[in-house]
Amino acid sequence: MARTYSLNRPPTAGAPRIDYAQALNPQQCGAVTAPPGPSLVIAGAGTGKTRTLTYRVAYLLENGVRAQQILLLTFTNKAAREMLDRVTNLLPDAAQGIWGGTFHSIGHRILRRYAVDAGFRTGFTIMDREDQEDLLKTVLGASGIDPKDKRFPKAEVLGNIFSLAINTGRSIEDLLAERFEYFLPLTAEITGLAHQYELKKKAVNSLDFDDLLDKCVRLLRQDGPAADQFQHQFQFILVDEYQDTNRLQVEFIDLLAKHHRNVMVVGDDAQSIYSWRGAEVRNILDFPKRYPDARSCKIETNYRSTPEILALANAAISANTVQFQKELHAAREGTGTRPAVVELSDPNQQALFVTQRILELRDEGIDLNEMAVLYRAHFHSMELQLELTRHGVPFAITSGLRFFEQAHVKDVASFLKFASNPRDEVAFKRIVRLLPGIGGVAADKIWRHYTEKFGAREWPDEGYPAIFSGAKVMSKSQKSWTQLLHTLDEIAPAGRPVPPAQAIESVIEAMYDDYAKSRFPNYEARREDLNVLSNYARQYEDPAEFLSQLALLTSLESDAATQAEIETERVTLSSVHQAKGLEWKVVFVIGLTEGSFPSHRSLESPAAVEEERRLFYVAVTRACDELYLTHPNVRLSAGYGEMLQRPSRFLAELPENVLERWEVDRKW
Repeated sequence: MARTYSLNRPPTAGAPRIDYAQALNPQQCGAVTAPPGPSLVIAGAGTGKTRTLTYRVAYLLENGVRAQQILLLTFTNKAAREMLDRVTNLLPDAAQGIWGGTFHSIGHRILRRYAVDAGFRTGFTIMDREDQEDLLKTVLGASGIDPKDKRFPKAEVLGNIFSLAINTGRSIEDLLAERFEYFLPLTAEITGLAHQYELKKKAVNSLDFDDLLDKCVRLLRQDGPAADQFQHQFQFILVDEYQDTNRLQVEFIDLLAKHHRNVMVVGDDAQSIYSWRGAEVRNILDFPKRYPDARSCKIETNYRSTPEILALANAAISANTVQFQKELHAAREGTGTRPAVVELSDPNQQALFVTQRILELRDEGIDLNEMAVLYRAHFHSMELQLELTRHGVPFAITSGLRFFEQAHVKDVASFLKFASNPRDEVAFKRIVRLLPGIGGVAADKIWRHYTEKFGAREWPDEGYPAIFSGAKVMSKSQKSWTQLLHTLDEIAPAGRPVPPAQAIESVIEAMYDDYAKSRFPNYEARREDLNVLSNYARQYEDPAEFLSQLALLTSLESDAATQAEIETERVTLSSVHQAKGLEWKVVFVIGLTEGSFPSHRSLESPAAVEEERRLFYVAVTRACDELYLTHPNVRLSAGYGEMLQRPSRFLAELPENVLERWEVDRKW
């Protein structure tokens, strides 16, 4: 039996080069100098989380831990580089060799060394998203499934389903039932494809992005040479943004920490907002259960926001029942300016208020770059985009494309264009290319048949099925083609187009909804965009007038986007999810109504409402100096006209002493 011989850590030469008590506040210093063993650090918004992790690494190095024995796990390569650069600035001669990077990049490094043990050949390739979709198309083509007949999910959607299943540990059936109910009848086929996809990846010696972590976890579970090497090598593991981890990432951490158990996780349960992509808030909440001997500490001194903003933030999150209790304290002096809650009549007045206030603040000397407008979902920003464009205020959107540039908006608008102008070749070809089995060549042939039959008439005097009779369409496209012709008849009976909102709703219900479900992974968000388009169209009775306004706004948006690229100052428009980790002097949070923020989908589940409240907390803690919370009383709803809206429960939960109510003159 071999004898175990332990090497002592080399003693630190001289006194420590860093005065931790001087460089850090007491709570930060306590976390940084914690003894070995599992540690949970609850770091509130704006409390110096990155600084704490950086100094922790430096502290370990100064106390004799070798760089290669430290593993730093982050969610972005940028975050890892930033922390390692800061460590290098503190200890220029000690940081070389630290393992730092994202979960997937570390998984990749391990798999490269143990590819054969993981079931792959050396030299395996890594597929990007496009490569993955191509391979899925190959698997789908060999399966005998005809996606054209069943409106089967496209390769991009399949990839999204498989990814969620891997990262959440859910069966495909459970996942479909919860998130993709419209594909539930196809469970057997989709499950079979997942198995065939795994076999195909192995046959071509390729891994997709999720495999970099999934296959590494499977490898470490084997307790073979890979587990033995890395469980002993990584004596100290540090994890950033632990509240955002999913099931697979937590298992990866626990497996690597199995031997030494020196794992420090840093995060904030109040900022866990990514369950829709597999993150589980229970991971951070249950850390003390998985590591009963873990030390816990809180960092609550906020260096970002005024005391007035933090008073509102603390009140906002207090209603959550499942959380680590903490209270943010401001390092800054108070300004006397409390966050404003502003009641508006409708989304258009909300947009006007935000635009006018932005211009006033700009005149007061605050750069546009220091202002942001945050919202729960991208479609909430449409009216604001239009108002900013009209006033010539440059803006940058981090939550997606400008509204009228989006493919699904253009698709539906094409139906109205053709209904209003039966000679619009571009609109017609865009419509028919949405149908299964019809590409550019087929669309050209159908168009030539149509123009020959339509002749010189200004408007069709017969139904579209009659006009297009005799057009050659592939058999697998026939059902969708027939539906298209009936839809055109419905939105332009006898060549006279119906009001635009009615036409949009007909197109969505008859055709486009099914298309969007099979085509887009983010179907629900796109469906909401189309509802907003329909609501906007209710202002118009004449389709030609609506389309003219649409063209004008699209042109203005394009010009504004070009100008915004030139401008050095731009207001940021962002979803709250995209804004996490950022900050601005002035923040507007718009659309704070029940069903919008919190979203209507969350209202059926107490856990989902708590996540929405955490999202609100993230939104308000992005503000440094001024915070505006707005809620419109009325909205237009597809099929229902004007509907009254209640203010968000998150506003109702706030005590009056943490806010200031603004009344807007209704005679605008």
